[in-house]
Amino acid sequence: MIQVNNLTKQYGGVTVVNIPSLTIPRSESFGLVGNNGAGKTTFFRMLLDLVKPESGEVLSDGFNVRENEEWKKHTGSFLDEGFLIDFLTPEEYFYFLGDLHGISKDQVNKFLERFADFFNDEILSKKKYVRTLSKGNQKKVGIAAALIGEPDILVLDEPFASLDPSSQIRLKKLLKDLQTEKQVTMLISSHDLNHVTEVCGRIVVLDKGDIVHDIKTTENTLKELESYFSVED
Repeated sequence: MIQVNNLTKQYGGVTVVNIPSLTIPRSESFGLVGNNGAGKTTFFRMLLDLVKPESGEVLSDGFNVRENEEWKKHTGSFLDEGFLIDFLTPEEYFYFLGDLHGISKDQVNKFLERFADFFNDEILSKKKYVRTLSKGNQKKVGIAAALIGEPDILVLDEPFASLDPSSQIRLKKLLKDLQTEKQVTMLISSHDLNHVTEVCGRIVVLDKGDIVHDIKTTENTLKELESYFSVED
């Protein structure tokens, strides 16, 4: 479970995140949407202790993320290409992460088999460095890397961006399988309302750092969100 209490962040005197209280239960698929500048990425960075808040706290399974690193053992994340080690090949990168988690090369290879469709024969055994891959393929590497430790909590920022339509469909299946088979707690931000409502059971809308909607996903949620953003200033 993730619990957020009185969390605020400012840049240049402007408040970009202001969340008095937010609870994300274990195994929930949580979608975060909002226009550019809404505070989505900043919020995720505070969840992962990459940005220091002005005030408040984030508790992950009861651990304050700024005061204890125990939560990192159970959390996988990919926000952007800065998470990658781009001078390695994808294989070298995956083996490096596997070593950090105490996973052998054979186990890593076995793990990567589940991504065969998602990788679409464009990632492995190509003798390319991560930095030379397309943005979409770098994203695929980052998403797989976030899962290599079999995390209980997965945080992904704009996972569908830069992916071609086939890869988006495969990613949605992968995320749904994680949800049903592994009961992974997923936090996903996206500008694509179709994808996020299809994958997530709960949608939170941020506007200039404030939570303005917090709804359970139903067959009407997509229309509700489209209506909100069509008139939102």
